[in-house]
Amino acid sequence: MLQTPADTPTSRIPGRTAPPTWLVVAAACAGQFLVVLDVSVVNVALPSMRTDLGLSATGLQWVVNAYSIAFAGFMLLGGRAGDLFGRKRMFLVGLGLFTLASLAGGLAQEGWQLLLARAVQGLGAAVLAPSTLTILTSAVPEGAARVRAIATWSAVGAGGGAAGGLVGGVLTDGLSWRWVLLVNVPIGVLVLAAGMRWISESRAATARRLDLPGAVLVTGGIATLAYGIVQTEVEGWTAATTLVPLAVGAALIAAFLLVEARSKVPLMPLKLFRVRSVSAANATMFVCGMGMFAMWFFMTLYAQNVLGYSPLEAGLALIPSSVSVVVGSKVAPRLMRVMGARGVTVVGVLVAAVGFVWQWQVLDASGAYVTSIMLPGILMMLGAGLAGTPLASLATSGADPGDAGLVAGLINTSRTMGGSLGLAVLSTIAASRTGERPGTHALAEGYAQAFLWGAVFLVVAVGVVLLGMPRAGREAEDQVGRGAEG
Repeated sequence: MLQTPADTPTSRIPGRTAPPTWLVVAAACAGQFLVVLDVSVVNVALPSMRTDLGLSATGLQWVVNAYSIAFAGFMLLGGRAGDLFGRKRMFLVGLGLFTLASLAGGLAQEGWQLLLARAVQGLGAAVLAPSTLTILTSAVPEGAARVRAIATWSAVGAGGGAAGGLVGGVLTDGLSWRWVLLVNVPIGVLVLAAGMRWISESRAATARRLDLPGAVLVTGGIATLAYGIVQTEVEGWTAATTLVPLAVGAALIAAFLLVEARSKVPLMPLKLFRVRSVSAANATMFVCGMGMFAMWFFMTLYAQNVLGYSPLEAGLALIPSSVSVVVGSKVAPRLMRVMGARGVTVVGVLVAAVGFVWQWQVLDASGAYVTSIMLPGILMMLGAGLAGTPLASLATSGADPGDAGLVAGLINTSRTMGGSLGLAVLSTIAASRTGERPGTHALAEGYAQAFLWGAVFLVVAVGVVLLGMPRAGREAEDQVGRGAEG
């Protein structure tokens, strides 16, 4: 295990008697659910927001982008802040900021107010998300219980993303667009109260100062890269407004790596990437995110734009897929006893790839629900659930407890950035295939092409696992496997 003088085991701050573990897990998972839900819940409410607040087409896009850029950009900083200043404290700060921003967004009277609220929401989510995983791993002893807890965390996170369309459709149709944001307020208050009462504080045992130059560079670099990626959807891949932020973001990340290599107390110890389970799991999450994240987006578009479903009907149509991702996440620990984390990851990604190929084959303008949405969707998300749990276990098992928050932030950053890049690439592919041709047949062909290339990304992810994930002498994987057996 990686160990430096600054990276000593996690210490717990004395307090009252520890509460039941399941209460801590429930509070942490509730926070993760809110974070992931808000990535997608606003999508079906966008037309209503535009009508009510007079947003332009570009402004409407930034309702989504403001959240995702702030979320991706501040994630590593949020994770390290939890290590240094306390995971419970950052959990409460992030959740409080997220809840207040949700209230402000729901009450917005002008477009700029909504955009500002969404950016602050993303900032709160970036502080909150890494703490949800580190609180969970700190509260649950290593072994079978921790693997099951991570499975629950993975299932809740995947379920939050899957539920976004349904929740948004129900709230927008039944109440108004404002409730896709306001619904976070009572839930956030309840989770805040639960966190204050049940979660114990923990942080890295050795006091360390925050690496401010590294924090500025990595936050600016990731946020700028995220901005460049989302610009591709409006300006294309060759426009200066796309290429300049991508180049600037890459330069900032390169500068960050140089600073970290020379810093005595780095924000991200580069030795962390020498732990193969950490580096390979994050690389796999990035590539998997490029394929899997877009599934919900294109399935919703297919259901509404091609088959004529309403937003609520589209959300209901994806319920079986939502259930299957939860099932996959909960079954994964049992399979890990027999196949190991590496084996279950490979099986999960391959199952998802088969689902994507199936979707590519059957997606057309006259598709039936069972064969064109339900069954391939179940297979795609079952594979995603199977792969998510072992990847999260592997990514957290090989690093020091003092770096737990940073590792959790890295996991979420890899998944988010991979998803954003994949969505941009696949949207370009779909639009290129559809072209200027009118009608549902052309749209269906474009969406089908996106699923084909999503399958290609997943096959690449399998190659990353097989080539990069430790096998012989795999201390970290063996550790996870023993935990699943325990």
